[in-house]
Order: sequence, then structure tokens, then C-alpha cells
Amino acid sequence: MKTRIISLTAIAAFVLLQSFTVNVPTLIETVSVTTSKVVWKGYKVSGSHEGTIDLKSGTLNFTDDKLSGGQFEIDMTSLTSTDLEGEYMNKLNGHLKSDDFFGVADHPTSTLVITEVTSVSKNAYEVTGDLTIKGITKPITFDASIYGNKATANLKVDRTIYNVKYGSGSFFDGLADNMIYDEMDLVIDLDF
Repeated sequence: MKTRIISLTAIAAFVLLQSFTVNVPTLIETVSVTTSKVVWKGYKVSGSHEGTIDLKSGTLNFTDDKLSGGQFEIDMTSLTSTDLEGEYMNKLNGHLKSDDFFGVADHPTSTLVITEVTSVSKNAYEVTGDLTIKGITKPITFDASIYGNKATANLKVDRTIYNVKYGSGSFFDGLADNMIYDEMDLVIDLDF
């Protein structure tokens, strides 16, 4: 009899505690594609180039006021250089959009889907996601910060794992000053 009372009490306590469990809904914030900015920077032996890429869409997910996910679509057709002008800019833009680099005719968008977020401090996160470029998806981990309705992140991307191998010293010999480093930077500033 005592065992039954203890068992019934334990079951009642469990049911009571379960009734107070609250599922915190996820808040999905839409990222502004007009005021957000994605800056790329590529490096070569003789210098560097940089430019911008437009976002087509983006969302950030928050659970209990903490970043918990998100996804982004990047318009690769908008890829442009900002450190050159005129004929040189047009030539570089055309080359970056060609099959030598990002093949935007066949791959007009790239995506990033956040798969895991770890809170590092009040406003800082370690983010892991699936980055897709040229139809190839690979995991990437980077740091992100969120202050109010702004988020920033710096990504280092090894372009060669996405079959962007043009001028890579990892795949071609004798490039000398024409070698382009495998790693490129993406600096992301988001408004939501």
C-alpha cells in the first residue's frame, strides 16, 4: 500500500511538472535585403580584390531571445568588384561569373542554412551551417555577433572545396605571381 501511494505521488508530481513546461516559440526575423550587405575579398600573390554580393532573401531564428537558426539565399548574378572601375571592373566581373569561378549561368544562387548555434557570450555566437556554392554543399563554422536588430559575421571560405579552382596553387603548378589563394573572406552585415 505504501509503495502504491509513493508511486501515485511520483506520477502526480511528474504530471504536474509537465503541465508547467512551456514551449518557447521561435521568432523568425526577416533580413532586409536592401540595407544588409555582403562583402567578399579574394587574395592573390600580387594583391587582392573585393566587392559585394546581394542577398535575395534571409531569415534569422530566435528562441528565448537567442539566435537559434536561419537561412539565406545569395544572388550570385549580382557579384561585382568595388575596387576597380570601367573596363577592368567589367573584365573581372565577367571572369568571376564565368565557369572558371562561380558559373553563375548554371548556379545563379548560393545558400547558407544555419544548422547549429552555440551561445558564446551575451551577443556572440559560434554558428555552424551548410554553405552551398555551385551546387556543392559543405559545412562551415564561423563567429557571429548580434546587437539589437543588427548581426555581423566573418566567414573564411575555401573556394576550392566548391570546385572554384581557377588559379589555385593547390591544383596548378607554375602560377608564380598569378596564383590566387584558396581562402576568401565574406564579411556580412545584416539588418532585420
